Amino acid sequence: MQTQEHHQTIYSNLKQHFGFEQLREGQYQVIDKVLSGKSCAAIFPTGSGKSLCYQLSALCLPNLTLVISPLLALMKDQLTFLRSKEIAAASLHSNQSKEEVQAIMTGVEKGETKILMVAVERMKNERFRHFLSQQAISLLVVDEAHCISEWGHNFRPDYLKLPQIQRQLSIPQVLLLTATATQAVLDDMSLKFNINKSDITVTGFYRPNLDISVLPCLAEDKEAVLLDTINQAPKLSTIVYVTQQNTAENIAKILATKGIEAAAYHAGLGNDERESVQNNFMSGKVDCIVATIAFGMGVDKADIRRIIHFDLPKSIENYAQEIGRAGRDGLTSYCTLLGNEQGVCILENYIYGDTPDYIEILSVIEQATCHSPQWEVIISRLSSESNIRQLPLKTLLVYLELHQVITTQYSYFAEYRFRFLIPQDEIVNRFSGERQAFTQALFGSATKAKIWCQVDFDHLWHSYKGERNRAISALDYFHQQGWIELESKLMTEVYRVNDLKISKEKIAQQLWELFKNKQRSDISRIHHMLALLKSEQCLSHGLANYFSDLNAPKQCGHCSVCRGETKAWPEPASTRMSVTKIGKWLRELDKVAPSALSNTLKAKFLCGITTPMFTKIKAKNITGFGQLSHSPYQQVLDEIAHQKLNSEKT
Repeated sequence: MQTQEHHQTIYSNLKQHFGFEQLREGQYQVIDKVLSGKSCAAIFPTGSGKSLCYQLSALCLPNLTLVISPLLALMKDQLTFLRSKEIAAASLHSNQSKEEVQAIMTGVEKGETKILMVAVERMKNERFRHFLSQQAISLLVVDEAHCISEWGHNFRPDYLKLPQIQRQLSIPQVLLLTATATQAVLDDMSLKFNINKSDITVTGFYRPNLDISVLPCLAEDKEAVLLDTINQAPKLSTIVYVTQQNTAENIAKILATKGIEAAAYHAGLGNDERESVQNNFMSGKVDCIVATIAFGMGVDKADIRRIIHFDLPKSIENYAQEIGRAGRDGLTSYCTLLGNEQGVCILENYIYGDTPDYIEILSVIEQATCHSPQWEVIISRLSSESNIRQLPLKTLLVYLELHQVITTQYSYFAEYRFRFLIPQDEIVNRFSGERQAFTQALFGSATKAKIWCQVDFDHLWHSYKGERNRAISALDYFHQQGWIELESKLMTEVYRVNDLKISKEKIAQQLWELFKNKQRSDISRIHHMLALLKSEQCLSHGLANYFSDLNAPKQCGHCSVCRGETKAWPEPASTRMSVTKIGKWLRELDKVAPSALSNTLKAKFLCGITTPMFTKIKAKNITGFGQLSHSPYQQVLDEIAHQKLNSEKT
């Protein structure tokens, strides 16, 4: 398709399906590259039309467009928009019934669906990947593509597999979409997906309609300042961002008692409650949401007029994303941050909790090598055994692949169970000959409980030489026909264990250094953010500059710095530790610990940082847990080392 044809195709589809006459800056360039068969990336500010780049492209391409999204809320809002435009789109997610899932997959098989949206986690499902391998797919779209970079603010290990999945499914091209990518993240993304620099479209970051203020205040005054800020215009559509779930609940209650229509939103709420809160906010029944970062990604409400950061954001990237949810209609909107350093230790502790010890990394490598040549991993079990949280453990497994210690082969569900929706004999009698005998053997090898039957693949092999893959295909077919209800669980990753070129200890040391480097990078990101927020230079310019937007004005005229409203942040509260009690608290921990603990684990205990082992021994019930959560982690670690050294001398 030539450029002139592209132009005609793009604009006719734009008018016909979306009712628009014009595209925004950058959109045409991206869609034109997609229609030219190129893999490309679109780096647009939040709310500036990234989604239309894939939606319009999908209508112009011959086959399915597969969209990977990080959140259900994001998929839901985009799906609602597409259906309102009568575009054949669907999404698969865990809240759907088997009938709904089957209807969607049938629509894809028949070529009736142009756009299919799925969460990245679904790509680990062997049944789903097999299904996709049988479909013709024109384009892979990766939304929030910065998640693929270890050096980004929202790294998701599952995203690292996407380039490999693109190759496995023979998808000819990819489109990456994000609003928040620094140059380092941009380089990382384009390298992993083999995208030429000339095929990356960056439209800039600066938002002239956002009025940005940093309001320094003491921690004990924050509630009063928040109330005063909201009461200046109590009916404005507002999001108040906080760090912790209990803060969201408490602040929402305080606002409600003052007559403000407010509700809490966080990951601890049930799905129905979260959906209800979001719907009430979107429809205007609730004026103010008090939320953790669980809220917002993909929320397409154009008239959010105010964003207030009650607590510090996790990074400049998070801050940019969160304020970017205001004023998507282009009208003036207000972004206020209540500035003090009270929450810095909490933000840092999240990072320290995700950094495994050298000895924990070595234990995973030893597990792998002792299972040579094939290692089967259930993440939840390995996390418990190694004392590494699941997210950094997934990252470690990817690093082991990159260091050629292991090679991914496939994944499967360790357990399948089913229940009959029609009588067993009726299913068996639908077949004849060998297929009937196999079906009989499959059902005969299942362990039957009251309703559910657990598939025993070993028994099937020994009794009938029935292969696992054939059994899964048969069960999947029975499920599609509505004869059984099928469930699968305990995702198992299967790796080939390679011969080591260097010692296990050396590999563990190298990987530990990688994690330590990432830890330093993440900690420095927090302090870069503090420096920006405390800066006496234009805040809008500083933000734009961070994201390599060199065209933003040096003085925006609509931030607290440009208005001359800067004042010093309050001094951080004293972090003097109860050093005399540390020994007593750690002796209590030693009594229940399964083995001798490293200094880093002891520091995590005192700072209230959870690990799988601490969960097992119910560390939260031990007196010292979290007693030093407001002290810097490194300071606590140094004090433990100091006390240990003194006790050894005596």
